[in-house]
Amino acid sequence: MRKVFNKGKYFKTYEAVKPMGLLHCSIFHLFKERIPVVCLLTFFTLSSTSLFSVPDSFGLGASPQDPDRQSERTWMVDKQIAERGIKDSRVLKAMRTVPRHEFMPESEAPSAYGDYPLPIGFGQTISQPYIVAFMTEAVGLTGKEKVLEIGTGSGYQAAVLAEIVPQVFTIEIVEPLARQAEETLKALGYSNVTVRAGDGYQGWPDEAPFDVIILTAAPDHVPQPLMDQLKVGGRLILPTGTWRQELVLIRRTKTGFEQTSLLPVAFVPMTGEAEKGP
Repeated sequence: MRKVFNKGKYFKTYEAVKPMGLLHCSIFHLFKERIPVVCLLTFFTLSSTSLFSVPDSFGLGASPQDPDRQSERTWMVDKQIAERGIKDSRVLKAMRTVPRHEFMPESEAPSAYGDYPLPIGFGQTISQPYIVAFMTEAVGLTGKEKVLEIGTGSGYQAAVLAEIVPQVFTIEIVEPLARQAEETLKALGYSNVTVRAGDGYQGWPDEAPFDVIILTAAPDHVPQPLMDQLKVGGRLILPTGTWRQELVLIRRTKTGFEQTSLLPVAFVPMTGEAEKGP
């Protein structure tokens, strides 16, 4: 479904969305921290090799033969991402490059390249690799954009973006996560990422406007301040909803905004000012 906004109003139109295969639901973890179950729903083309053909080192961590776990990343991209329809060469290269295992607790690192999200502490998660790739491709990066991310989490999505664009600004409401992500990104050499601890609902006015804004937590409505901080031609992608969420892409035009529904998902909720409603 597409919604076209003009002068504060929107008009609904509908467009066919081609299914990408089976409905996949990764339901994982009820941990000691009482993290809520997170179910990421994505449509994808399922290959039997995606499930059963894995590198010998998968899940074992670094080895003398593969200290950076490159073989696992290559498998992740080939079987979990490219086979499901992600085609953007920039996105595929970034996903092959960023060491996902560096962005999570040591206890979760052996599972870093699995086809599911993982807990990173404080009730937060690192998204399923396919979802990271899907969202990154959906905003249509050319390599010249200025990007704002709301919900830094581990810093993994920011690192993927930083492999493609020259400037990434990212905000995380959980301060210990923000500081940890900042340290990880710095240690890995991502000097083009700026991290701020705080509530991302109001965006980053001092750095606006942005070509692209990505939310990695779900508000129950689209934050107006983020829409206001888009350039004309800019794209905003976010999950919205409570129990029933969908991933939507909003594009700013000269006359308003166009909104397109992409696929059903389930992310952790956006907290802070977003909880007060529009």
